[in-house]
Amino acid sequence: MKAYLALEDGTVFEGTSFGSEGERLGEVVFNTSITGYQEILTDPSYKGQIVTMTYPQIGNYGVNKNDFESDVPRVEGFVVRECSRIYSNWRGEGTLQDFLIKYNIPAITGIDTRALTRRIRLSGAMKGVISTIPQNPKSLVEKARASPSIVGRDLVKEVTCKEPYKWNHESRTTNHELKYKVVVMDFGIKRDLLRSLAKVRCEVTAVPAHTKSHEILEMNPDGVFLSNGPGDPKALSDVIREVKRLIGKLPIFGVCLGHQILGLALGGDTFKLKFGHRGGNQPVRNEENGRVEITTQNHGFCVDPTSLPKDVILTHRNLNDNTLEGIRHKTLPIFSVQYHPEASPGPHDTQYLFHQFTRLMESGKA
Repeated sequence: MKAYLALEDGTVFEGTSFGSEGERLGEVVFNTSITGYQEILTDPSYKGQIVTMTYPQIGNYGVNKNDFESDVPRVEGFVVRECSRIYSNWRGEGTLQDFLIKYNIPAITGIDTRALTRRIRLSGAMKGVISTIPQNPKSLVEKARASPSIVGRDLVKEVTCKEPYKWNHESRTTNHELKYKVVVMDFGIKRDLLRSLAKVRCEVTAVPAHTKSHEILEMNPDGVFLSNGPGDPKALSDVIREVKRLIGKLPIFGVCLGHQILGLALGGDTFKLKFGHRGGNQPVRNEENGRVEITTQNHGFCVDPTSLPKDVILTHRNLNDNTLEGIRHKTLPIFSVQYHPEASPGPHDTQYLFHQFTRLMESGKA
């Protein structure tokens, strides 16, 4: 079956469908990771986006029940150069194609993903539509142009948990080993972040994104974790207000969207990147010790370093484009990073941040 990918700039790619039938709209972005496609598909941060993989062959190791980062895939569509029709891996339980069909995700293969990626790099991330429905390509372009922008949209409400819950069913620790009570504000959290917190002896309770600050404080936690998530942080004015009320009350650690929300709550500003950072090999310099960390990233917005108050220290910089990747407060137990410290596509350079969080909570107990 034919499939089409149309961009708002008028470009149309024709290929072959290997996902579900139908049509979906979203912001078209690219990810440079070689592996990890199942984690990408199920990462809630990709809500509202059609993801292009730059690596030429995807699907060769299949999918399995253990590599989900949330309950279901969150992407709007998937684009690859070549989809492997067979898989070979001892953990594999099914094909990528069957997985996409099962979860109703349209996907296209057989297009020039190099040309698509170059277009996005030159023009920026664009609105697009992926479709298997036969029609005039011009009509698809018009649909892409008429679709809502990701700027200003609250996508968090579509991926956050509906009720508070405790994370313990995948922890390798036992209950008597858990030492720190942590409340996670769930903006679309990845399961690997929950696992990483549990590994450093955190008893984790996740709460919906729009939970009030006084409700969090009533839970008497040792610290608060602000999670990753999709979309524009400025669309979350209610969440920013509640995080602002938590500042100075207890240790706070933010990641990705949580970093952006913390930056806004501290009085800073954010802006949209041209095509974002999405991949597993982004070099980041720790400005406090000079070390370079190889990081995993997935974001389209960034905190403006010039907008932050003087009591905020800039701790990390992206070496590709010099954008801000981390902050901490001079006097309060607050810090955050733009990248994903839980992800380890090879290096484990960033695991120290979870221990940094527990040390802040330990100081608060003293």
